[in-house]
Amino acid sequence: MQYIQLALLIDGQWIDATSRETLDVIDPATEQVLGKLPMATQHDVASAIAAADKAFAQWRDTSALARSDILRQTGALLRQRQEQVARTITYELGKPLAEAMGEVIVAVEMFEWAAEEARRLYGRIIPSRNRDIRQMVIQEPVGPVAAFAGWNAPAITPSRKIAGALAAGCTMVIKPSEETAGVALQIARAVVDAGLPAGVLNVVFGEPGSISEQLMAAPEIKMVTFTGSTAIGKHLAALAAPTLKRLTLELGGHAPVLVFDDCDIDEAVKNITAAKFRNSGQICTSPTRIYVQDSIYEAFIAKMVDAVSKLTIGNGFDSGVTMGPMANPRRHAAMKHLIDDAVDQGASIVAGGGLPESKGWFVEPTVIRDFNNQCIAANTEPFGPLALLRPFSTFDEAISEANRLPFGLASYVYTLNSRTAKRASDMIQSGVVCINHCQASLPETPFGGLKDSGLGKEGGIEGLEQFINTKYISQL
Repeated sequence: MQYIQLALLIDGQWIDATSRETLDVIDPATEQVLGKLPMATQHDVASAIAAADKAFAQWRDTSALARSDILRQTGALLRQRQEQVARTITYELGKPLAEAMGEVIVAVEMFEWAAEEARRLYGRIIPSRNRDIRQMVIQEPVGPVAAFAGWNAPAITPSRKIAGALAAGCTMVIKPSEETAGVALQIARAVVDAGLPAGVLNVVFGEPGSISEQLMAAPEIKMVTFTGSTAIGKHLAALAAPTLKRLTLELGGHAPVLVFDDCDIDEAVKNITAAKFRNSGQICTSPTRIYVQDSIYEAFIAKMVDAVSKLTIGNGFDSGVTMGPMANPRRHAAMKHLIDDAVDQGASIVAGGGLPESKGWFVEPTVIRDFNNQCIAANTEPFGPLALLRPFSTFDEAISEANRLPFGLASYVYTLNSRTAKRASDMIQSGVVCINHCQASLPETPFGGLKDSGLGKEGGIEGLEQFINTKYISQL
């Protein structure tokens, strides 16, 4: 097994586990310890904040072209290191290696997109009412940023946050997930190797509550970007209030799918099954509440059960494996509870439902039919390989169910009727609506939720704008 040296990155220095408390990083497929992760002290976090604050004066004045070059070189280095980073994803998260290879390429594209957009942070001239006054709008970086990234997209999420902030001219202190620390460190290593000045990017790990409180209280930190649960996002928003920090929050979802009877049913089943069980369902945009029009409900179930039967669970390094384990024992236990509760509430398991008695935190890909809104999984994001199916009769009924929950991150509609597609996309309360496919996010597109699913956007020009202050200058 080849695993990387775990460390902190503070002011350009890599700090190993010597003289610090450590946390074991675990392989979820084997439950073996991969490495010892150093936990940042309060002094370490304070040093990271000070480094980001000091470096900001230089980085904000670095030309857009120079920032772009560093981001482009970061992408090139990650392309060269694709397999190494992908193998770390599989070790730490359990994702099949082929999926992990694909995630690295998306992370690369985050840096490539940001490299291009860094050169396009245009201001403008506003025609004046007075011929002697020039009215200008300029874009300025907001300042040092605190970033928090979850474990479920360990290459994509840190890359999107780092690339956007650096492109805008911001510095950063990022706390990635301790469970996928190696992936985040390999991304940071690529940025440093690309020529990023010391202090512009700092990476810390440790007890989430204490680190978040220290970062949120620091007046030097001007913005917070967070990906994680709705509950923690709301807590961070409360901590941000005293210093009025800007917030970008990408929070939980519970994505509905509306499958109308005029869709291409085979294509719908193929796409939904692939999206549902990718990364073992541990994706915030994962299609979970699947509402199928009653005239095709039984046919859809039969086809989806057949598709699920062809999935193979196991160690992500093994040939032919299409779904890995849960990332941690918390998710493993949660899935058993959710499946058992749905059955207790009257739903029926038509595929999977078991937890293999072997090493690793595995759960079978599970399909449950005829769920009701009283079961826990219908109201709480499962974040695992659990698909809930139920029939609907009318368009209005389907929209009502899609909008029932206080979440609105991603949603999906399958129909070949353009009027139905338009009406559904207009009426669904969601930051993302995909029609006849399940690709909810790309580097060049805005991504973010409505309602309890978040604030602001990541990706696209809208994501870059989160890191920008707009200044109006009027000169006589």
